[in-house]
Amino acid sequence: MTKKKRPVIEREEVVVKFVGDSGDGMQLSGTMFSDVAALVGNDLATFPDFPAEIRAPQNTIAGVSGFQVHMGSSKIFTTGDMVDVLVAMNPASLRANLKWAKKGATILTDTDAFEEKAIEKAGYKKDPLKDGSLESYNVIKAPITTLTKESLKDLNIDNKTAERSKNMFALGILYYIFNRDLKPSFHYFEQKFKKKPELIQINKVVLQSGYNYAETIEALESVIQVGPAKMEKGRYRNITGNTGTAWGLLAASEKSGRPLFLGSYPITPATEILMELAKHKSLGAKVFQAEDEIAGICSAIGASYTGSLACTTTSGPGLSLKSEAIGLAVMTELPLVIVDVQRGGPSTGLPTKSEQSDLYQALFGRNGECPVIVVAASTSENCFYYAYMAAKLAMEHMTPCILLTDGYLGFGSTLFRIPKMADMPPINPPMAQANDPEYKPYKRNPENLARQWAIPGTEGLRHRIGGLEKENILGTVSTDPMNHQIMTDLRAGKVEKVADFIPEQEIDGDPTGDLLVVSWGGTYGAVHSAVEQMHKEGKRVSHAHFHYIMPLPKNTSDILKGFKKIVVCELNSGQFVNYLRMKFPMPNFTQFNKVQGLPFMINELTNKFNQLLEEK
Repeated sequence: MTKKKRPVIEREEVVVKFVGDSGDGMQLSGTMFSDVAALVGNDLATFPDFPAEIRAPQNTIAGVSGFQVHMGSSKIFTTGDMVDVLVAMNPASLRANLKWAKKGATILTDTDAFEEKAIEKAGYKKDPLKDGSLESYNVIKAPITTLTKESLKDLNIDNKTAERSKNMFALGILYYIFNRDLKPSFHYFEQKFKKKPELIQINKVVLQSGYNYAETIEALESVIQVGPAKMEKGRYRNITGNTGTAWGLLAASEKSGRPLFLGSYPITPATEILMELAKHKSLGAKVFQAEDEIAGICSAIGASYTGSLACTTTSGPGLSLKSEAIGLAVMTELPLVIVDVQRGGPSTGLPTKSEQSDLYQALFGRNGECPVIVVAASTSENCFYYAYMAAKLAMEHMTPCILLTDGYLGFGSTLFRIPKMADMPPINPPMAQANDPEYKPYKRNPENLARQWAIPGTEGLRHRIGGLEKENILGTVSTDPMNHQIMTDLRAGKVEKVADFIPEQEIDGDPTGDLLVVSWGGTYGAVHSAVEQMHKEGKRVSHAHFHYIMPLPKNTSDILKGFKKIVVCELNSGQFVNYLRMKFPMPNFTQFNKVQGLPFMINELTNKFNQLLEEK
């Protein structure tokens, strides 16, 4: 075959998805592809989609693992609805993901994987590469496994090792399709495998071979060019939401002068926060992997009592186990950050899929009158900022704060402009001073009702706290009915007063109109994109996305009153809309919900908005 020079097609944005069996290396291929996109200046958003089963049977739908990349020369808000390029390494991955491919999309397949047994396991009656069912797509049928082995024949590599490298051959083809340089990936191999030089050579050879093969195949009529996005100058990293959360906590520790302690138990999809913080002992972070969820949060409460910025990380099942200890932190009025990376439920549910169904639990899931601050991140990037803000609010107001993210944000990645610490807002914990003659355990700052943080062992600050009700100001154990009323009101009032210290709710669009779209958490990208599309069509639709949930911003009621109709979009059965109905009883609330372990698609949102606008 001869190499061909192909025309270059400029594209503003492209969605690429890598899918294959769990052992096919799709997560690594997708990560490397997105890192190279970031290096050339594309804005991007990614989402890994892997099976819930640890060892699903090979070549089955249940075992399909995927990684989606949405990259562009302008701001990217979502990981994309339908894909332009689908890399499907076996029949099961093709069957599971063909519904997400646009008509006319490019599909790259490994023909070696389309054996009779694999085709049957995937649920096909005939070979989809031969039965004409893919005629509306541009299919690149490549014997990737065979070509990978051939590329390595001079290195005397065993078949098993060679087959493991086939994802790099497919990635080489993708690099040619998108006119990408191989050098950044070569550098990655050199860093990752510096103690195993034979693996460096294997991966370099296979990647280059895939690239060279793509130059010769007839199925490629053109290559795609996605130019760099215009972004603010600065230092950028492609980070996941879980990494951003960890970094936000580290930044809050540095800014507040309080040492960071994380007491946690591993749970999907939150474990990576624990893993990331464990890397940063040099920054003073102390990480304790406890024997269970309860031990994790109780160790964090102990660390908070001794003056640390204390955190615990979990997902929905773990949050339920931590509920009694959260009540202890509320009663003792100690700062504590609880990060809940939400996943599909109930019970074990869908551990690798995303949902927004823990909101009720965050707001109300404790015994007694037990209010806490609740905030929610909305992008993988701003997980950093809302982790920082959760720590600031918890410490300055001396009460627990729950930060809600989700699997979509935690596992997904986006470009993050690293801020300067000098630009971050100050954090001023109310530290009690030694030998203060005015000190009392529950004496409060009248502005925010926070008590002082007295570190044990500080001279003159001996005090008692605990799970039993305490006497106002003095802190002695009390069962007096009137005192319990006072302390209950003060704890609730302290959380409500947080509204004085958070920004007012912003609105995208006109302050009044026909329809207000309300969202919170990780749905931001899809809802924002759908509203922008409505604006381009001249529709009077506005968008309010909430980050502060308990308490709500002070101007929330004024915003809601300005619209004829309000639709609240959530990946649950209607938790935030019912919370709003409870706070603001209005007749014009409607809702749009999805509980499938999948994010909203832009077209299903715009269809709903148009339907509401047309209804009388």
